[in-house]
Amino acid sequence: MTDHKNCNFHSITLEDREWINEKLNESNHASCEYSFANNFIYAKTYDVQVGELSGCGVVRYRARKKKGQYNYSFPFGNGDKRAALEMMRELCEQDGYALSMYPVLENDRKLLIEWFKGEFEIDADRGDFDYIYTVEKLATLRGKKLHGKRNHIARFMDDQDWRYEPMSAANIEGCCKMSKEWEQMRADKWNDSMEEEIGVLDEALDHFDELGFVGGVLYKADEIVAFTIGERLNADTLVVHFEKAYPDLQGAYPMINQQFILHEGEGFTYVNREEDTGDLGLRKAKLSYYPDIILKKYRVTQSSVVFANETDTGAIEHIWQVCFGDNREYIDLYLSNRFRTENMLVIHEDGAPVSMLSLLPVTITIGGEKHAARYVYAVATLPEYRRRGYASKLIQYAFDKYEEPLILQPADERLQRYYERLGFDEVFRQSPCWIYNPCMEKVTRVSGNMAYELAEDMTYVLENNDEIRMAELEKWQMEEVSAKEYKEIRDRYFNGEGYVEWDEEAIRYAMKENSFCNGRALKLTNHENGATSVLMYRVCDRDGADAKLQVVETTLNEEELAEILPTLMRSTHTVQAYEKNEGGMILRTKETAKWDYDEGYLNLTLG
Repeated sequence: MTDHKNCNFHSITLEDREWINEKLNESNHASCEYSFANNFIYAKTYDVQVGELSGCGVVRYRARKKKGQYNYSFPFGNGDKRAALEMMRELCEQDGYALSMYPVLENDRKLLIEWFKGEFEIDADRGDFDYIYTVEKLATLRGKKLHGKRNHIARFMDDQDWRYEPMSAANIEGCCKMSKEWEQMRADKWNDSMEEEIGVLDEALDHFDELGFVGGVLYKADEIVAFTIGERLNADTLVVHFEKAYPDLQGAYPMINQQFILHEGEGFTYVNREEDTGDLGLRKAKLSYYPDIILKKYRVTQSSVVFANETDTGAIEHIWQVCFGDNREYIDLYLSNRFRTENMLVIHEDGAPVSMLSLLPVTITIGGEKHAARYVYAVATLPEYRRRGYASKLIQYAFDKYEEPLILQPADERLQRYYERLGFDEVFRQSPCWIYNPCMEKVTRVSGNMAYELAEDMTYVLENNDEIRMAELEKWQMEEVSAKEYKEIRDRYFNGEGYVEWDEEAIRYAMKENSFCNGRALKLTNHENGATSVLMYRVCDRDGADAKLQVVETTLNEEELAEILPTLMRSTHTVQAYEKNEGGMILRTKETAKWDYDEGYLNLTLG
């Protein structure tokens, strides 16, 4: 075990600058957090400490959500990183919590997978990713895409009453005053994170020279209207830590951005402008400069439940084949289109995943509002590892992690009872509707206790390629539908309380999966009223004499389906057609616990 006394973690001070920078230079990371100055100015806010473990530098800081615990950086420098990680794990174990690290970059993620397979949950949040641009792009703003930025700068320069100065002792006090005025202008939007940022900015201004910062100050009519602070991050990257400008002054932000790069960017190839912290307005602003790199950064926590990664696909295929019986082509279709390293949780035993579940993002309308939720798909455990509670552990882990409703569709009644014991409720209606065409002469639709005769007063043309032709049915036009169109029509038709909405990526895959299973997705336009509908269907038992047509989903009403179905069945050589929605269940969060509704709509679940 590691002795705390031998781990020289201590509060970061200016005396640490030289050795920390030496270790940082050895790693040459591009992430904005791997900077001595950046860690120093956050020291009071997060109790930042530094230490040297096995020849590596390590930074740790107090976690926001888990008071008393530390988050650690990944070890940096040319020392023994694996040994340092083992020491960090032991330190956390002695303190009674799991090791958590942030930020972890891609190369270090791969090392964790190699060294500690199945022992760390590795997750990424889009709000954490750094925006990196070339110096040439920000300095010149060339091209049509950045034409608007050039226009804003031109308006700022119209009166020729501006000037730029490097930040120095002569103007730092003026920058402090300007930041206070900027703070007052945003009083109505003020929050804790802004308060934190102002405190950190004060630290940066107070230790500007000691930390090796560079800065720029923009004047208009002899008044400071914008300033920025940055530093050398690595051998080829300049990082911008702060940028302030009066928001109501046209062109102030793009002007200080460009001027700082023009004056301080020489000798650098890239500029790191840090993350957007999940602020959608800030994200839009950063994207408007068209970043050359969006640097993915991971959060890592020691755990027995982890995300599957690219090295696990063989084990996942094995679990899938054993538990569901699907062929490799079908499994590969899913993995190549929907698998991400952040949407499948697994549990490892004996060096490989043995239990898994997928989590696909959806939204559900509850109380008239759309709530983020996760659809739980492909829950499976190898037979020899069952009865150990792995499936329930995966579900509970996902529920605790995301704090969002979980939605699923049980395959049978036995599984429904199992999920009921885990707290799931059945809220999505089952709607079995059988449609028969026994002798190609008569078609009957059965829905509950009601039966409908379907019209057969139309002609059809059957081609060798099974193309549907409604030559004699002037009321309808049929054509292939795009995922975007399908989603728009679907959302418009089904939208309401309890509606589970898929994003366009999910719709696109549902259509691809349906095509793989001998199906098609069509857009149908009614020439009489211009209304558009969608129909997704597939042919089951295609090679047999009793081939069936399954209506997977449609926005056609009863009468419209009655008009179309007979010709569709003939063109697909099917003798029986049916529509069946198996419904589904939800595990509610506290926020949605009072929702009492049993008529929700769930479909396209790939079940």
